[in-house]
Amino acid sequence: MFKKTLKILLMIAFVVLVPFVGLYLWLVAPQWDWKKEPNRIGVVEIEGLLRDARPILESLTEFRKDSNVKAVVVRVESPGGGVGASQEVYREIQRTAAEKPVVASFGGVAASGGYYASAAASYIVANPGTLTGSIGVVAHLPNFQGLFDKVGYRTLTIKSGQFKDVGNPGRDMTEAEKALLQETIESMHEQFVKDVAAGRRLSPEHVRPIADGRVLSGEKALELKLVDALGNFQDALVKAKELGGIAGEPHVVYADKDRKSLLRQILGATGLTALDQVLDPALSPVRYELVLGR
Repeated sequence: MFKKTLKILLMIAFVVLVPFVGLYLWLVAPQWDWKKEPNRIGVVEIEGLLRDARPILESLTEFRKDSNVKAVVVRVESPGGGVGASQEVYREIQRTAAEKPVVASFGGVAASGGYYASAAASYIVANPGTLTGSIGVVAHLPNFQGLFDKVGYRTLTIKSGQFKDVGNPGRDMTEAEKALLQETIESMHEQFVKDVAAGRRLSPEHVRPIADGRVLSGEKALELKLVDALGNFQDALVKAKELGGIAGEPHVVYADKDRKSLLRQILGATGLTALDQVLDPALSPVRYELVLGR
């Protein structure tokens, strides 16, 4: 009787535990380093709208501290995003580039905040047709006053100062509010210009004339010294190998490649980007972002 009960309990434990163990191994085991290969090139991917910089910062920090990683490639497919997020990534790339080479590889789009973040890299490689540049600041502030009037919707705003509800979608913006926001945006724009100039080792006077939000091809960006060479991702890896002093074939490792969120696995990169595009304007109205067709 005891043996039969024990057998049943073991079968139940097997049925219950095996799926959990399998899930754990699927999520975690790929991140275990069974052998730390020297001469690594770490790849950090910046995809979609820049909103939460923390995963990128963590990946850069991890590669910077890993003595086996001799160089880092930052692969950028981003139209930009939040001001703070772009500046955070810029600063972390700058910090990493001070210790080991960082090569930025531009895909189809690496514009506005996507370019800002990358400007601190040691070397930038873009495709001839990459959409880049777009050095500027944009604020999307919806105005629903006409709609609210039609449906009879009203809001009562109680505030501590005249500018506390700037951007209230239920009313038109005052001239004083517009002037204040313009001043703020101009300040952010100047930060953009200065950081690009510092990262690219150019003078602000060189950057400022082309920092009017214009979109540039990779070919034009090379001419204007905003990138260093034309090429694809493989060319960026070759340059990283050269700058990192790697002999032989480098071992390329991707940051967090297997630790994707459940939402990302369900929607995919494209679906998650689309979701970001819906949510981000409401959460972060002032952005470094490439805007086309709006």
